[in-house]
Amino acid sequence: MTAPTSPPQPAQPQASVGRAKLILFLTIFVAMLGLSVLFPIFGPLSRQLGLTESQTGWFSTAYSLMQFVFSPIWGARSERIGRKPVLVMGLIGFSLSFGLFAIVADLGLRGVLSGTLLFMLLVGARFLGGILSSATLPTAQAMMADLTDRGNRAAAMGLIGAAFGLGVIFGPGLGGVLANFGLTVPVYFSAGLGLVTALLARLTLRETRAPGTSAPATGSRFALARGPIIVFLVISTLFTLASVGMEQTISFYVQDNLHLTVAQTPQVVGGMLALFGLISAAVQGGAIRPLSKRVSSTTLIPVGLVVMGAGMFALSAASVFWTMAGSLALIGIGSAILGPSLSAALSLSVNENQQGQVAGLNSSALALGRMTGPLIGTGLYQTVSHHAPYIFSGGVLAVLLVVVALARPQVRTPVPG
Repeated sequence: MTAPTSPPQPAQPQASVGRAKLILFLTIFVAMLGLSVLFPIFGPLSRQLGLTESQTGWFSTAYSLMQFVFSPIWGARSERIGRKPVLVMGLIGFSLSFGLFAIVADLGLRGVLSGTLLFMLLVGARFLGGILSSATLPTAQAMMADLTDRGNRAAAMGLIGAAFGLGVIFGPGLGGVLANFGLTVPVYFSAGLGLVTALLARLTLRETRAPGTSAPATGSRFALARGPIIVFLVISTLFTLASVGMEQTISFYVQDNLHLTVAQTPQVVGGMLALFGLISAAVQGGAIRPLSKRVSSTTLIPVGLVVMGAGMFALSAASVFWTMAGSLALIGIGSAILGPSLSAALSLSVNENQQGQVAGLNSSALALGRMTGPLIGTGLYQTVSHHAPYIFSGGVLAVLLVVVALARPQVRTPVPG
């Protein structure tokens, strides 16, 4: 018997599909909220632990290295055993790794652990988190693709992007508030929120692809990475590298340029990143839907590169609160256009039985950017200048714009199979 070429539940009532999308949206929002509460505290926490900026960069690199390796594995596995168990497992892994990181950091703050041992244990917790939580994003993207027809794919990916954006709105501000009770309190909060999210997904989400209904994968996990798909994946990698290089250094940049104390930094950075997230969510949740009806995903990609690149160059010259916040808002607009457009272009480039695989490849591309971006960004900040990471990121986006202009990648409708 041949494998079906569409999700096993296409005949669900529209109300049921809408409810499933809403639950998936809330799941991703809560997971992103748990992650983003850490953005404003990583810098001051690292300095309190006696770690350098470059060592701080390894926290994200270790996490993303494992995501790079394991995202395609989890994406393909969700095709075989179903999306829901893979998603729930990823959320539980997220929680466990953050709990371990918080415990080790607390021991460091109390002087029980220090030096190389402290650093290695913190990095080990991030390795564990990357292995397990890398199941979350590709599975969520594949579930959304299962629930959406091809004509509405860009809007659906924009919905996931909006969930991420809203998480970034509330997360950093919440992290800044929680940091008043201790720098590790936001990390414990993230761990607890991960467990709550896993329970929410387990009890409320419906399976969108029954186990055993997909055709078995043949060849390498990376066999899909060819033609326009490889161009889209390269853009995903490098635009993420540019974005994460900014995220990893912004708390240092704000603290050093505005001459803030360790206690003041989480609140100020949290406010800036909340504006960043608000703008991003507004674009992804509102503007992307009508834009995607009139303009193709491949047309929107260079627009996002121009806007985001302009924001990076503006940030490199910013020296006061409002110019920094305005630059971050511009970066948020660009990334809000780029992320859903790339996800939609990749999703539309494969058939319905390959959604998990291509989502896994995209998550690996994103992870590769997250793996290298922190090391480059923190390295440039520490050894070259405080402005260097943003000049570098703007330059990367400018090069990508040239690549897109020369390659002109287009979505090719796949043959069903």
